[in-house]
Amino acid sequence: MEPKRARDLTISDITAIIEKLDFGPTLSHSLLSQLAGSSVALDVHRRRFVYRAGDPADSLYAIVHGRIKLCRIDKGSDREAVIDILSEGSLFGESALYSTAGRRENSAVAYANSRLLKIPAGEFKKGMAEDDLLHDYTFRLIGQRLEHAESRLADFALNAIPARLDRLLVDFSDRYGVAEPEGVLIDIPLPHREIASIVGSTRESVTVRLNAMRREGTIEFVNRRILVKRPESLVHEITLAT
Repeated sequence: MEPKRARDLTISDITAIIEKLDFGPTLSHSLLSQLAGSSVALDVHRRRFVYRAGDPADSLYAIVHGRIKLCRIDKGSDREAVIDILSEGSLFGESALYSTAGRRENSAVAYANSRLLKIPAGEFKKGMAEDDLLHDYTFRLIGQRLEHAESRLADFALNAIPARLDRLLVDFSDRYGVAEPEGVLIDIPLPHREIASIVGSTRESVTVRLNAMRREGTIEFVNRRILVKRPESLVHEITLAT
């Protein structure tokens, strides 16, 4: 039996999806029904925009499966600054809860073929008002995103490219790492131009640094993925840098 397309999902299917999200298990039956009845499932192909900067900020999104890249694109040059790459279970688009302009500041792009749940901001706000646990979860999420942004800003201001790259590999090893006999495999394709956008460098500089790390025996390239062979050495380097 072929899997259902997003548009063919029933309210029961969407309810089951919400129940599996981080905030889902504690929702009351009535709130769960309210969110399920107002949400829409979407299938988004790789490299397609979920929303662009300037679009109305009227919904939040949950990643049912796949990955989403949050980024900011310069209008004049089309240069891209990657803010984060989010995986299954993540909630994003939370600016819809607090944006005074009512418009997106950043863009969201499917990093892989993805299925999303689109939740109207008004309904989510009602849920936050009714459910203290959902309220607390959402504010923790916003706080974590703020801390992440502040950490990235400090990293850009204080550290050179090698230290930024080390920190990124440690971060992604924790978030996307799969234990292998030879180390930790970051199980997400990371083209050099993508890494450069994240650490604020050029593709050429990133390639030079990664090749040097490969010669040192710190990393290896495996099917467009990075195997971190000595994670402890990266942590040590970061500690020395700070």
